[in-house]
Amino acid sequence: MSVPPGTVQDLDTAGRRRMRIPPVLMYHSICASEHPDPHRIRVAPDRLDRHLRLLRRLGLRGVSLAELLEAERRGAADGLVGLTFDDGYADFVEHAMPVLARHGVTATLYVVAGLLGGQNAWDDGPRLGLLDADGVRSVAAAGHEVGSHTMTHADLRGLDAGILRHEVGESRRVLEDVLQAEVPGFCYPWGRFDAAAADAARAAGYDHACVTGDFFPGDRFTLPRAYVAPGDSAPQLLAKLARFRWRMRGAETTPAR
Repeated sequence: MSVPPGTVQDLDTAGRRRMRIPPVLMYHSICASEHPDPHRIRVAPDRLDRHLRLLRRLGLRGVSLAELLEAERRGAADGLVGLTFDDGYADFVEHAMPVLARHGVTATLYVVAGLLGGQNAWDDGPRLGLLDADGVRSVAAAGHEVGSHTMTHADLRGLDAGILRHEVGESRRVLEDVLQAEVPGFCYPWGRFDAAAADAARAAGYDHACVTGDFFPGDRFTLPRAYVAPGDSAPQLLAKLARFRWRMRGAETTPAR
């Protein structure tokens, strides 16, 4: 595909439209625990509160990824920031939702559908509780988006085709049964994916899927996000927002390869 000089390249090599979206922030557990956190996934509730106050001072409003994409479709995404929380930890209801409600914002929670009510068995660190079906329903009832994070938090790269379909497609079916509603969003565990995993997400009927990091714009099934670390204060968060926006702008003049 040739591109005339000076034009914006909106398509990747497969002909799929790149998504130049506002920043999307990625959190995990929201907890004030002082226990070891080797994987750096626990952000204290008061720090989340400071992050959201900073966004508000900047004139930005946090929304779920589904809402962000719908606003982008309508050309109304200016002033929005995507808020996402991976793994479906039980502390989302206890600690994150009150903070989100206080600021009047929504978020996307990605749930490991085959481990409802269990623990983060995929990690080699401290065990954290996961939401059960009632907890997942309470998240949706509060106005937040519930997305799929596979059945077992498996690394999807190179999986047997049948196992891949199960991890990606069955997780959607389980969550739709729990919620009695459509589940449009998917998140690759650890952000790890290959072409087969992205194709499986499309084939399963998802509307969109996101990765971890990788700020260069992907298509609708490889949406980038910025990881938020437990110790991130205002300067770090501002730098991540600025880097995300800079990469989005840079893509406007970078031809697809």
